[in-house]
Amino acid sequence: QVVAATNFLAFTGILLMSGAYYLMIDVWKLTPSVVFLLAGVGTVPVAVYIIFLLPSATARFGFWLWVKLLYKIHPYGLENIPRKGGALLTPNHISFVDGVLLMITIPRPVRFIIYADFVYNPKLNWLAKIFDVIPIKADGGPKTLIQSLRMASDALKNGELVCIFPEGGITRTGQTQPFQAGMLRILKGTDAPIVPIFLHGLWGSVFSFEGGRFFRKWPKKWRYPVTIMFGEPIYNPPSAHDVGQSVQVLGAAAVEKNKSRDLTPARMFIRSCKKTLGASRLADSSGVDLTGGKLLASALAMRRALLREVLGADEQFVGILLPASAGCAIANLALTLARRTSVNLNFTTTEADMRHCVKEAGVTHILTSRKVLEKKPVDLGIEFVFLEDLTEKITNFDRVVSAFAAFAVPTRVLERMLGLTKVRLDDVIAVIFTSGSTGEPKGVMLSHHNVSSTIEAADQVFSIQSTDCVLGVLPIFHSFGYVATFWLPLCVRAKVVFHFNPLDARVVGEMAHKHGATILFGTPTFLRGYLKRCEKEQFGKLDLVVVGAEKMPLELAEQFREKFGIQPSEGYGTTETSGPSCVNVADHRCAQTEQKGTKLGSVGRPMPGIVARAIDPETRKPLPVGSEGLMCIKGSNIMLGYLNQPEKTAALIQDGWYETGDMGKVDEEGFVHITGRLSRFSKIGGEMVPHLRIEESLLKIVEDPNSQDAAIPLAVTSVPDPKKGERIIVLH
Repeated sequence: QVVAATNFLAFTGILLMSGAYYLMIDVWKLTPSVVFLLAGVGTVPVAVYIIFLLPSATARFGFWLWVKLLYKIHPYGLENIPRKGGALLTPNHISFVDGVLLMITIPRPVRFIIYADFVYNPKLNWLAKIFDVIPIKADGGPKTLIQSLRMASDALKNGELVCIFPEGGITRTGQTQPFQAGMLRILKGTDAPIVPIFLHGLWGSVFSFEGGRFFRKWPKKWRYPVTIMFGEPIYNPPSAHDVGQSVQVLGAAAVEKNKSRDLTPARMFIRSCKKTLGASRLADSSGVDLTGGKLLASALAMRRALLREVLGADEQFVGILLPASAGCAIANLALTLARRTSVNLNFTTTEADMRHCVKEAGVTHILTSRKVLEKKPVDLGIEFVFLEDLTEKITNFDRVVSAFAAFAVPTRVLERMLGLTKVRLDDVIAVIFTSGSTGEPKGVMLSHHNVSSTIEAADQVFSIQSTDCVLGVLPIFHSFGYVATFWLPLCVRAKVVFHFNPLDARVVGEMAHKHGATILFGTPTFLRGYLKRCEKEQFGKLDLVVVGAEKMPLELAEQFREKFGIQPSEGYGTTETSGPSCVNVADHRCAQTEQKGTKLGSVGRPMPGIVARAIDPETRKPLPVGSEGLMCIKGSNIMLGYLNQPEKTAALIQDGWYETGDMGKVDEEGFVHITGRLSRFSKIGGEMVPHLRIEESLLKIVEDPNSQDAAIPLAVTSVPDPKKGERIIVLH
């Protein structure tokens, strides 16, 4: 109230003095020198009063004005800040201005716990005195540390708000760091609660460590939109990890709250191409190499041909039966720009399973090529549309219109012309089929927001630059490939190079060398082939390798590092989580080794906006840190649900938490460890193999139809395998 009144008086005084200035000059005909003298005599006492007697209000007003010019803050849950009485605020720490933003947003004065080096800095000491900060020196010995904690505890007892950044420093990796246990000592002897806080949207600002540096970068946006989530008060938390997880849950909620301000992948792609019209963006092993402008024009031309020659007005789901290639990418882009849903079919599965997928999704057209059907002839009972024929139906008028739209039409106008502004983020962008517990393929519906939020999280932790080139060897019918090697590079101005066979190591190595690949997403099985058949020079520019889909043996990671000089990072995700949800971040990508980004044997920490926990498989209650249980994931990356199977969706998604079916634990540093599987699957070479399907097939073989006895008892399980991850065995 004092600050508001001071601000009001200051602005009123400025207006009155301005009016008096013109009044005295124009009406009273006084000289400007006399006017300045009179104004000075009257305003000096007021200025002295405001600046010297209310320095906190003056500084707070200065920060308020500065923040309003640079940031647009969206606070949620401010009612969780106690109106009176003490409380310990525990926000995540992502930039140097976190404290300023909180000070401006929270309606009560806050005492911040800050490192003593900053407090006693001559340039900052005056601010520390004004806001009565609490200095803390972690390396000053136990007595100094206890004294600082006691000062904070006394402030809580006096009914003040105290804010500590429990991570102990600004994140260098983009991921939330583990919360230090020392913060709980502040609560001893008090009845004050903890209020968890999450700041979202600051990564990429000048004051964050995005790009491996502070300050030395241009801001990406003017008036950065920042979402601040204030959680419900927590009393007597069992551990710092539980507080940290509460903050991460708020992070997932912040991404959801910010959804209305996000772009769909199609709009991200268009803006990316518009900024790289002349730069190479997409290539494949057939010799195709397209710039950003040509890629956008090709997708727009394909869109026009599809709408005119193939797609009906009410046809929403369209099948694609193509390997990773330029043609597959352009087909997916064209369908998304046409506001249709892509259904990429797994051509390595059986014809019966493909028929099931087509029927389940109600697909009436499948985009493919003759080369694909020559290698694997299938009859799915619906019409095949060959890209070779469709390309010939693209007219010169289509090419001219598409080129003009790509190179000349403003971005926002083009988005409106295509109707992309009408696409809702909760609309389905793709259906990716995976195997269910019964072995029948289930259609996972991924929304535009699922994909865009995963792209933003991956871009944040991997620090992808426009100079990066992604080696696209993952099939696009898998969510890992669909998001990581298709949408991710095309939306963040990087280049992607496709090859249809990830096991063709010699060609993959040649493509990596030719295009200077810097990023590889794959599986341990793929790495084993590259380790044997690729030369060191071919992967000479590779500086980020992320593997998933199966467990990575530590000896394989070490062998790969010894030969190519790059340590593979392991991640974890499922089709239902839109691809990667946890990942180890390479130290060189976060450019700061003092913060651990990788822990061998784990699958990394959850990506930004995602939280992981272990629950008891029977009671479904959360387990303490380090306890093994059923792994659950929460965030904006969680699927909309299973296609036409609401019961299965409801059974696996509870209050936003998706039950993965994998057993694991989260350690004290926040790293996730996968220890086994609750559902009966094996991952062999990255492929999900259901035990029950094999059992059913074996029983058909061994059963004697003439016998009256029960079926021969058998069971399928798996054992570790050094090459494929697991090996199927039969107990009989």
